[in-house]
Amino acid sequence: MSFQPVTREQVRELTWAWWLLLALGTLSVIAGVIVLIKPSNSLATLAVITGIFVLVDSIAELAIALFGERSGVAALLGVLGIVVGILLIRHPTKAVTAIAILIGIWLVALGVIRLVTALTLRRGAWSIVAAVIEIVAGIVIVSSPHIGYATLALLVGIAFILNGLGLLTLGWAMHGLRSSAPSPGLLSDEPPDAAAPLPNS
Repeated sequence: MSFQPVTREQVRELTWAWWLLLALGTLSVIAGVIVLIKPSNSLATLAVITGIFVLVDSIAELAIALFGERSGVAALLGVLGIVVGILLIRHPTKAVTAIAILIGIWLVALGVIRLVTALTLRRGAWSIVAAVIEIVAGIVIVSSPHIGYATLALLVGIAFILNGLGLLTLGWAMHGLRSSAPSPGLLSDEPPDAAAPLPNS
């Protein structure tokens, strides 16, 4: 059974977004901590902080989907997140129920996409656990029409932190793969010079 050799250029193309994932992971953890600390008990504060992160994260997801090796479903998630982020920023004073539904839908969609990706690419147990928690948090939020501000902030904060840790783990893994790729040769079981002609004796 023969395998198609993978070049260093292909590895670099597949892992180009490692720094973007690290940045998003850091931003996600910071957003989660801010939401949990609750600098203000204002619903508008929670909506705006969440909206800004969702917007930035979704723009990055869309960019990775368009310029990387991501599926059309991931691109659709990016578009959905951009819409949710804009709505949260423009209408931060709406009722808790409306804001909770927007955040819950986004969390469920995000978790499903990342769970499928983690299972397909075998990204490890942590990515799977983080995705499952995002799905559960989103379902709990959507299914509780009278959810309170404190409960909403707690669920969103925990989901953001776990999402950030998952992105950081993936980003470092991609960086390690990118760094360990051998220089100009082929990443295959066959040595790069196996096909080279022997010098004349």
